[in-house]
Amino acid sequence: MVRILGLDPGSRITGYGVVDAGARGLRYVASGCIRVGEGEMAARLLAIHRHVSELVDAYSPGEVAVERVFMARNPDSALKLGQARGAALCGACGSGARVFEYAPRAVKLTVTGSGNAEKAQVMHMVKSLLVLEGRLSADAADALAIAVCHAQHRNGAARLRPGRGR
Repeated sequence: MVRILGLDPGSRITGYGVVDAGARGLRYVASGCIRVGEGEMAARLLAIHRHVSELVDAYSPGEVAVERVFMARNPDSALKLGQARGAALCGACGSGARVFEYAPRAVKLTVTGSGNAEKAQVMHMVKSLLVLEGRLSADAADALAIAVCHAQHRNGAARLRPGRGR
C-alpha cells in the first residue's frame, strides 16, 4: 500500500488529491483546493509552497504525482503555471517522497481511455473509480485523476518487473 498525493498546480488554485493504492485497488483519502487568490506572484508562490508542505506533513505520501506543464497559447500564463508547479514541487520534495510527472493527455488517457477527454468526463470517471458522491471541484478532480493515473502506471510497472508473478 502506498499513499499518493496528486497535485494539479495553478497560479491561483492548486488542486490536490490523496489516494491509497495497493493490491486491493484505490481508496480515496482526501481532496481539495489551495486557493491563493490574486495577490503578488511571489506571495502566491510562497503560499502554494507552504500549503503543499502542510499537506505532505498531514498525509505523509510515499509518492507525489504532478501534472507536467503544457505549452499554452499565452507564454505569460505558461510561465506562471511553471512557477506555481515549481513551488508545489518544492513543497512536496521536503518529505523525501518520490515525485512523478504526467502529461495532461496521459492522465486523461489513463483515467478515461481517451487523451482528448473533456473535464466533465475526467470528473465523472474519477468519481466512479473512487466511489465518490456529491460535489467535487474541477481542480480537486484533476488532482485525483493525476493520483489515479500514477497508481495505474505504478501497478503496471510492478507487473513488468522481473521476478514477480509466476
